[in-house]
Amino acid sequence: MRLTTLDWTVVAVYGVVTLVLGLWFARRAGRGTQEYFLSGRTLPWWLLGTSMVATTFSTDTPNLVTNFVRTGGVSRNWAWWAFLITGMATVFFYAKLWRRSGVFTDMEFYELRYSGPPAAFLRGFRALYLGVFFNVMIMATVTLAAIKIGGVLLGLGKYEIVLIAGAITVAYSATSGLWGVVVTDLLLFVVSLTGAGAAAWYALARPEVGGLTGLVHHPEIQGALGLLPDFSDWRTAVPIFVVPIAVQWWATWYPGAEPGGGGYIAQRMLAARDERESMRSVLWFNIAHYALRPWPWILVALASLLVYPTLDSIAAAFPGLDPSILDHDLA
Repeated sequence: MRLTTLDWTVVAVYGVVTLVLGLWFARRAGRGTQEYFLSGRTLPWWLLGTSMVATTFSTDTPNLVTNFVRTGGVSRNWAWWAFLITGMATVFFYAKLWRRSGVFTDMEFYELRYSGPPAAFLRGFRALYLGVFFNVMIMATVTLAAIKIGGVLLGLGKYEIVLIAGAITVAYSATSGLWGVVVTDLLLFVVSLTGAGAAAWYALARPEVGGLTGLVHHPEIQGALGLLPDFSDWRTAVPIFVVPIAVQWWATWYPGAEPGGGGYIAQRMLAARDERESMRSVLWFNIAHYALRPWPWILVALASLLVYPTLDSIAAAFPGLDPSILDHDLA
């Protein structure tokens, strides 16, 4: 793509503003551990909920949704929509309890809930498993998505993307504490949602698509428009409903679906002003996460089936693209 001076200015301004916001809150975060980890427990529900949504919006998220839609239709998103069941359980059963616990992190809760050497072992195991093994995998997928997006939009190499984006992120997140993170999350949410809406509008305006009416009536994508999966096929029903309820809600690290929403979801609940604010923050997160945010991505993904119907058409449109990153999520 050819980016103008204005395009590069927008990218640069966003990076600078994010960095400045993080450094601005660095002094406040240095007042003590409660300020650093929990922002003094003074954050309102709307800011905390928005931070949860922004934290679950990585560079790979719209790519993943695009891949789902292009390979299995809209209904394939039930692979993650199904977690709304346990997400709402977090709203009405766990949110108040997390805030009531009074701990600083979910790791501290395990030390409070269990005693002696087993508690220390559990905390150490979770720190290694989540902090090293699992988070490294998550960062790898997010970084790969950033490399793909940067290669198409900015024409940058993989090492340039990692160094620039990584340096800015580490600078503001490590120095500013939770205040800096949630405020930059708010900025990220507004910018990303606006950008996703603009991308959907532009995609629908393509002559191959013909607007929203042309999209939903186009014969080439009728098979992808179904909202509900085929429940008569047990191979579809089991992964979507049985596995999230019986296994994954407690065994995996999916935002809001792990027991009561652990990790960074719990960190936001612990920073709420009171129990009611904690509950409201998770309720807003679930509404925005499942009902609001995905639809611009889904519209773009459906339109991409008409603009780039095959992988060969994507490769032809971007001949300089690294073949190793070519897949449906790039559409």
